Amino acid sequence: MSLPPNDDLAAAIRTIPDYPKPGILFRDITTLLGDARAFGRAIDALAEPFAAAGIDKVAGIEARGFIIGGAVAHRLAAGFVPIRKRGKLPHSTVRVAYSLEYGIDEMEMHVDAVRAGERVVLVDDLIATGGTAQGAVTLLRDMGAEIAAAAFVIDLPDLGGADKLRGLGVDVHTLVAFAGH
Repeated sequence: MSLPPNDDLAAAIRTIPDYPKPGILFRDITTLLGDARAFGRAIDALAEPFAAAGIDKVAGIEARGFIIGGAVAHRLAAGFVPIRKRGKLPHSTVRVAYSLEYGIDEMEMHVDAVRAGERVVLVDDLIATGGTAQGAVTLLRDMGAEIAAAAFVIDLPDLGGADKLRGLGVDVHTLVAFAGH
């Protein structure tokens, strides 16, 4: 399969300056999601490295990770695991606290979402500082999952999140990188 050039996908992502606060360049993937060709190419590129890897589940982080992760799970013929903010899931859950830029939050998943030894790819739209992704890796590993990799549409390498995941022994795949934050 021929993967899309990174600049094709980067061009499909809108940048909104000074959102949610001054000095931030917000990378908005809703424009990529709204472009059927770009969205399809992104999903193909995210799924392709794992096509023959025996992936059991794709875990997506709320909320944009649900959109991307669900599509990747479908492409890989794998199950999908939603990782949500505390209090959003209806069944018994396991939870982990994780660091945000300005504090702590908690995320959870159902206790029966993964079985020990299942191979999981963690998916989200963007990796920035890595706190949320690190929390998701901890949660999945605590349940006995094997993290095959983490995959993101966007990397903000200046913020170091992908390197933090690599430091945890997680293989990281990204499609485009934007300098800054």
